[in-house]
Amino acid sequence: MKLSSLTPAKGSVKSNFRRGRGQGSGGGGTATRGHKGAQSRSGHSNKRGFEGGQMPLQRRLPKFGFKNINRIDYVGINLDTIQKLVDKTKTTEITLDLLIKNGLASKTDVVKILGRGELNAKVDIKVQAFTATAKKAIEAKGGSATEVK
Repeated sequence: MKLSSLTPAKGSVKSNFRRGRGQGSGGGGTATRGHKGAQSRSGHSNKRGFEGGQMPLQRRLPKFGFKNINRIDYVGINLDTIQKLVDKTKTTEITLDLLIKNGLASKTDVVKILGRGELNAKVDIKVQAFTATAKKAIEAKGGSATEVK
């Protein structure tokens, strides 16, 4: 193999096509834009979803559903996650600040403790909401589940 014999793979290199550079270029006159119409003019750009004047898909399909403005999006944290946090931090009181510090929630989140998993430690938890099974499991171990607003 010689350095002089190296060539790019077939079809990997395309030559530049210079539009509108005279008749000899093969794309002169109309600069490969065709004759007349919006697409041949300068400054033309299609709007998103434009289908050449045909009724666009987003207008052909019917509207459905609604967005409930009163919905509360909870960030769910299960009991097994709480147990891992207790094992890691050796704490007996879990607050929203502790959850934020450990990356389980962010500042604007509304936290709800869910009942999956097992809790082995006595823990006092202060967050916005609890499921009934989670509250029961926390209180069964001697801890407290306090709802904070």
